[in-house]
Amino acid sequence: MNTPAPAASWDAKLDRLAEVAVTVGLGLARGQELVMTAPLDAVPLVRRITEHAYRAGALLVTTLFTDDEATLSRYEHAPGESFDRAAVWLQDGLAAAYRAGSARLAITGANPALLAGQDSGKVSRANVAFSKASRPALELITRHEINWTIVAAATPAWAKLVFPHLPEDQALAQLWEAIFRTTRIDVPDPVANWRAHGAQLQSRVKLLNDKRFYSLRYKGPGTELTIGLADDHLWCGGGSTAKNGIAGFPNMPTEEVFTTPHKDRVDGVVTSTKPLSYQGTLIDGICVEFKGGRIARATAKQGEAILQSMIDTDEGARRLGEVALVPHSSPIAQSGLLFWNTLFDENAASHIALGQAYSTCLIHGDSLSKTDLSAKGANESLIHVDWMIGSGELDVDGVFANGESVALMRRGEWV
Repeated sequence: MNTPAPAASWDAKLDRLAEVAVTVGLGLARGQELVMTAPLDAVPLVRRITEHAYRAGALLVTTLFTDDEATLSRYEHAPGESFDRAAVWLQDGLAAAYRAGSARLAITGANPALLAGQDSGKVSRANVAFSKASRPALELITRHEINWTIVAAATPAWAKLVFPHLPEDQALAQLWEAIFRTTRIDVPDPVANWRAHGAQLQSRVKLLNDKRFYSLRYKGPGTELTIGLADDHLWCGGGSTAKNGIAGFPNMPTEEVFTTPHKDRVDGVVTSTKPLSYQGTLIDGICVEFKGGRIARATAKQGEAILQSMIDTDEGARRLGEVALVPHSSPIAQSGLLFWNTLFDENAASHIALGQAYSTCLIHGDSLSKTDLSAKGANESLIHVDWMIGSGELDVDGVFANGESVALMRRGEWV
């Protein structure tokens, strides 16, 4: 299934990544507009994606760029009141574009540790302001009103973090190759490979949905946790179909199957197994205790102040909005790389997410009111932050409502 393709040039692989992102990941429809966000260093990929989008029939492609140096200038020179502000008008515009039917493509690749040396109070305030401003757009995404996807572009600062002992040009080349490999571009027929991979994940989804577990029980180093599942929960994975009828893969790469936990039925202690890159800062060594669904205690070996600020965003930020299972044998885990990027690292390990739940992971969830969603256990929050708890030492059991259990994972692998 993953037989290496004949050697292809970097340009050819980049073009293939752009084509697969548009046709498979996004499933862009003829006549749609596309809104893209990207770091400045991703310009070559942006141009390829733009070309393929227009070839696929896009009416208009609009790209919003971010610049690490400009972001740092804010923290070094802006007045204090700046950090309680966000471009509400821009986020409202994005939400309006999505309501009008635009597709959304995000290119990740900014420096994961960009703000590590900045004042944590400023970082926290800016994150809260951004979360509030982007809420209307986030809700449209979490409810899958539109087709969207996330892909990655290698950038020098990110590459240096992943390959700290290599010269910059070699680190960048190695990171590009890792992206091509884990996004299934470096095979003879990437489109067919993605379709087969999606079908395999969907077979796992069907098995879990047929079981109708009441909760999941985790046991591993530093982890002894029970996560109740929302009433009428649905497992998802292997691609999805948005409310506009367009099918795609929201994350490229993806190795997960995931569902909605019950916001009030999570108890125990859980320890992270990989660092979390959160809006330009690194949080590592997370240990959290849940009682009755809510975080009662949270610590971190690095970035604890940012972690505390994140979970103080609102009441829902202290509760779970997603639970996902990923085998330790996933291609990303087996690469042996720590990507320092959630898009990749979450697909190397089972993970949980604090904050907003996906309504699409509930039976008829897309037609339920906020009150009805909450009654079934779905969480609501301004944030949705994934962090990794899986490893080759994690066991997971599925527990039925009558208390009986079956083994789902042993030492990080499906039973």
